[in-house]
Amino acid sequence: MWILFSILAAIFSGLTTVFAKVGVSRANSTLVTGLRTIVITIFSTILFFIFDNKIDKFDLKILIFIILSGITTALLWMCYFKALSLSDVSKVTPIDKLSIVITLILSHFVLNEKITIIKIISMLFMIIGTFLMVGKTKKEKHNNWLIYAFLTAIFTSLATILGKIGIENTNPNFATMLRTIVILIIIWVVILIKKEYKDKKKITKKNMIFIALSGISTAISWLFYFKALKEGEASVVFPIEKLSAAVAILISIMFLKEKLNKKGVIGFIMIIIGTMLLIFENV
Repeated sequence: MWILFSILAAIFSGLTTVFAKVGVSRANSTLVTGLRTIVITIFSTILFFIFDNKIDKFDLKILIFIILSGITTALLWMCYFKALSLSDVSKVTPIDKLSIVITLILSHFVLNEKITIIKIISMLFMIIGTFLMVGKTKKEKHNNWLIYAFLTAIFTSLATILGKIGIENTNPNFATMLRTIVILIIIWVVILIKKEYKDKKKITKKNMIFIALSGISTAISWLFYFKALKEGEASVVFPIEKLSAAVAILISIMFLKEKLNKKGVIGFIMIIIGTMLLIFENV
């Protein structure tokens, strides 16, 4: 079942990226992140109490790792939405997916998961594919988005490893709800300190609709993702979920009118092949 949960997480995660891209359009990316986190917190809490309201006992170690996972997730979100506000989904998403490579390496050293020849080949496909997909478009005056996208990849990997440790001996739904609350607090502390709430006038009704949709799809994605992460290997669950890149890029091409050149198409295919190699090795 954890394979199915991972696939469902990928589908909803892909929808999240596209909804978020529209939601962040012409608005303060950090404020948008804060607003969608409110939606996610509310929806995650509702899902927890509807489907699984069991609160397991957990020790200080688990609590610390859940909090650390929440902190890194808050950082990755702020970086990710900043990158999305500066560039296309089809360019930001591949960089974010480099987090798969980082996670494979970290899972070996931290979680004692094996790095095989197939995983090494997979990582090479992803790295080369990402390089081919990333390029400067005419509307971009600079490549600052690359910095935010790379930071997103790093924080995503750290959040995954820390989250895996944090949910090993507790209810994943409860851990997810608790983690979301931590994220909510951190992001709004940043918003208040930087006084970015003053940019609320720039947020339109269209922004709010897509922010809400992004928050709901994220909560659903997390529900499936952490169930899969608890039952399966992080080095397998993570790349399956990252097939969300394919979902996000295809939807952005169809509905946001983004385009891929020949190099981009080849890179996209290579990333998919690299991800599928990881999946088939363990299924």
